[in-house]
Amino acid sequence: MENMLNVYLFGKKYQVPAGLTIMTAMEYAGYELVRGCGCRNGFCGACATIYRIYGQQELHACLACQTEVQEGMYVATLPFFPLVKQIYNIEEIKPDTQIMMQLYPEIYSCIGCNACTKACTQELNTMQYIAYAQRGEYDKCAEESFDCVMCGVCSSRCPAGISHPQVAMLARRLNGKYIAPECEHLADRVNEINEGIYNEKMAELMAKSVDNVQEIKDLYNSREIEK
Repeated sequence: MENMLNVYLFGKKYQVPAGLTIMTAMEYAGYELVRGCGCRNGFCGACATIYRIYGQQELHACLACQTEVQEGMYVATLPFFPLVKQIYNIEEIKPDTQIMMQLYPEIYSCIGCNACTKACTQELNTMQYIAYAQRGEYDKCAEESFDCVMCGVCSSRCPAGISHPQVAMLARRLNGKYIAPECEHLADRVNEINEGIYNEKMAELMAKSVDNVQEIKDLYNSREIEK
């Protein structure tokens, strides 16, 4: 095959085609990813990976599903980052400034180094949404952190030991429960689904062959979008 690259997976050398992601390169090399990763019957954000390039000292963090292999890449995946996950009942807490102090007081030890933002695999402004959480601006924190996949790479670089993804999750839950306006049309749509109005259309869609990807894409792209 043309344009093969030399990569090192867990210390062993492999030749893989250029253009593959780290995840697909691992599968090309014979690794079977059967659990953990979101696109492999697990959860998104679980493919956190560290790598460096031969001859370079810098250590990079990324998601294996969205990062292409490079020549001389040394790869090691991570099982998880040990984030602090506090237990709470969303029905019993309120969106005030005290709740963050009670559950995640370490956010007030942030030194503003911005290492979390630089490490984010989704290029989120992580330090900014932590600042919103500090001020109790949970709607802004929820918006800023919306695309977080909770891989935990940001927390691995934090000298204050902040569990950024869990702070963001709490903010999004508080925002959805108490702050964001109620979405009436969503409740109506759920009722319509429960009443079976879309059963026929769903059955028709489920009958489509997964091998005919283009047909499914065309259906999606030509769908009617309500205003």
